[in-house]
Amino acid sequence: MAWLLLLLPLLSAAANHLFLKRNAFLASMLSVGSVVATFVISLLLLGATDSYAFTWASLPEPVGNLSISLKLDQLATGMMIVVTGIGMLVHIFSLAYMADDSAKARYFTCLSLFMFSMTGIVLAGNFIMTFMFWELVGLSSYLLIGHWYEKNSAADAAKKAFLVNRIGDFGFMVGILLLFGITGTFIFDEMGAKLAAFESAYPGCYPCLLGTAILCVFCGAVGKSAQLPLHVWLPDAMEGPTPVSALIHAATMVAAGVYMLYRVHLSLGVEVFTETMAGEVIAWVGGLTALAAALMATQQDDIKRILAYSTLSQLGYMVMATGLGGGDAGMFHLFTHAWFKALLFLGSGAVIYACHHQQNIWKMGGLLKKMPITGITFFLGFLALIAVPFTSGFFSKEAILHAAEGNPPLFWIAVAVAVLTPFYMTRLFVVTFLGSPSSDDADHAKEVSPLMFVPLVLLAVLAVIAGYKGINTLAPALPAHAGEFHVNPLFWISLGALLAGSIPAFIIYSGRTKDPLSIPLFRERFYLDAIYDKVFVRGIQDGGAALIHFFDEFLINGVLVGGSTRLVQSVGGLFRRAQNGNLQAYAFAFGLGVIAVIYFTVFWK
Repeated sequence: MAWLLLLLPLLSAAANHLFLKRNAFLASMLSVGSVVATFVISLLLLGATDSYAFTWASLPEPVGNLSISLKLDQLATGMMIVVTGIGMLVHIFSLAYMADDSAKARYFTCLSLFMFSMTGIVLAGNFIMTFMFWELVGLSSYLLIGHWYEKNSAADAAKKAFLVNRIGDFGFMVGILLLFGITGTFIFDEMGAKLAAFESAYPGCYPCLLGTAILCVFCGAVGKSAQLPLHVWLPDAMEGPTPVSALIHAATMVAAGVYMLYRVHLSLGVEVFTETMAGEVIAWVGGLTALAAALMATQQDDIKRILAYSTLSQLGYMVMATGLGGGDAGMFHLFTHAWFKALLFLGSGAVIYACHHQQNIWKMGGLLKKMPITGITFFLGFLALIAVPFTSGFFSKEAILHAAEGNPPLFWIAVAVAVLTPFYMTRLFVVTFLGSPSSDDADHAKEVSPLMFVPLVLLAVLAVIAGYKGINTLAPALPAHAGEFHVNPLFWISLGALLAGSIPAFIIYSGRTKDPLSIPLFRERFYLDAIYDKVFVRGIQDGGAALIHFFDEFLINGVLVGGSTRLVQSVGGLFRRAQNGNLQAYAFAFGLGVIAVIYFTVFWK
């Protein structure tokens, strides 16, 4: 079943691409059937502990055998519930959302390829396999973000995501090689024991070298999980179809970085984060990402972009907890966040679909009356995200704050994020669903079909109950007292943050038809995208490209290629002049040749 879990999506993608390109209905049904089957298999494998390996290359020592290795443990089987569960609901939602798309078969082929890639990351038992599927996820996301490649914005967003992730992946590759140099193995289960041997043999080098290796590995998470400064690709990735945003950019692909960090945590021990410089750096990157993304979200007008920056912020929460040694809290939040953020993205997709692909929240309004099922389910996801007590988001956010209590600066950053999250989400809900319609698109909106609202209802239930004991046993990891409700100082801080964010937002935005607040710094995303565009994109085009053009034209073409051509032409011209057809000149040249031969053979000695 483990091999079937990995290979079914690949077989689906291959069959769609090779045989069903012209039959979108069969291609979609095959992809949906595949993901339903993998979800069932994931349920059957839940809690299994085993490993399977297939050697595909044998190299000389110290590398040895390279294998496709499937590792089943609580982390892997719990994560597969998230991947296949949300994947299944997104596939079903897509049947309606993409019903009229001209490239529907290609869309479902790419979805199956993504499911295969993500499954490979989750089940990987060694770093080589992780890296292979890590790159496949990058390819899959490129294809899905750029699905509507006829739009320049979608094509540019796909390229941006691909290139930015390659930056992080280069550091990830360096980190993998450094860990191999330290431990002598790529296999997760063997790293802990060999790391202890390295520490005893080289105690002076251990902290610095290991910290450097972990930070390089973390570069991969910075790219995939969109942390500062490589966060810029995720909001632009909203150019892809909305179900893609729910699957890749809310619950699975962007969570791969957090998952990988926790896998390293389990393999090497929590000490690699708490006893080296790596943990502090990782925690601060996560904390600052959470704060910066939340500030940016307060001034965005595109419904999907608001949710994208919310995702950035929540991922920062998870990364911060992992860096502080609370990887189990980070994974618990990953589990609960996956359900309610997938709900919010699919809910936004239903809204966009009903509003004739309008995405500006200021051109919506009054949708709760026109789309009651979508509105109520979206409201439940909204409550979970802002961590209202007794929702799943409340339990996991409390675990994050508890993990940060030992670091006061980061704790108060986390509290500030807990104020900003209800502020920007209340703004989104009030403007979109309450009040009166602000455009004809919103005025003519109506409830979506059951194929679209049934996944919303299922996700809404999980958004509320996923944090409770019994359901949260499906989670990849659980901190102590997960799912328990305690009235303590931390609870009152959380409740205060919730009220401090939501009440002012409700007062400020109720009945508004345009944003009464204007903070260009947040609206323009701290100008980081503009800086990147001017320094790197334009800099390379105007400066680097000009230098390369000079090198190509004057050195390569002018000196090497052109110079060689002119040299050959000149030598040819000399010989051409000698062949002039004059018999006397030929006789004279022949005589000179005879004299030269006699001289060199007789007198040269």
